Amino acid sequence: MIFEIIQIIAEQVNNYLDEIGLEKTVVAENIAFLESQNEGVSTNLEDKVALTLINLSEEATLKNFPNHSIENSKTIYKNSVINLNLYLLFSANRTKYINSLNDLSKIIAFFQGKKLFTQANTIYNRNNVAMNNIDNFRFSIELYTPTFEELNYIWGTLGGKQLPSALYKVSLIQIERNIVQAEGQLIGEYKGISKRKEQS
Repeated sequence: MIFEIIQIIAEQVNNYLDEIGLEKTVVAENIAFLESQNEGVSTNLEDKVALTLINLSEEATLKNFPNHSIENSKTIYKNSVINLNLYLLFSANRTKYINSLNDLSKIIAFFQGKKLFTQANTIYNRNNVAMNNIDNFRFSIELYTPTFEELNYIWGTLGGKQLPSALYKVSLIQIERNIVQAEGQLIGEYKGISKRKEQS
């Protein structure tokens, strides 16, 4: 689901840039490869805005929720769903600095206008084979502002020069394999209670 969400976000931002008369510059790519010797990757980042997953975390508050359902008079038990927060970095690597700032400004404006993404309010390429398995989704996205120290650490880890960028937190992405862990019968009528009712 991580790949699909990143693809959806990239498509949505590019569609918005196209609507307002700008180039579709956002590509889902690892900005750490900007200085790579691999020409295919580095060329893909030329004059583009890279959308990079830099971290993810599990939402601890939802970690221990039980996961079971009732099917055909049986209780089906599964492992708890994993709820993830993604941290996505938009890095503007445009040939002109002013274009980097302009793209970044428009991206921030887009997310100011749309913070909640659902199956109903989001248009994406459903013909893409990689998107065939996507189910109903719902996630929100908000600007995340790291400190100067954190920002320095992020770019140091990425191993490249610092570019105009914006970091976003995407919440909550659900990951679940449809594997049954156990099954149980539904609890029926408790006979002791029924007898007491009859006596009274």
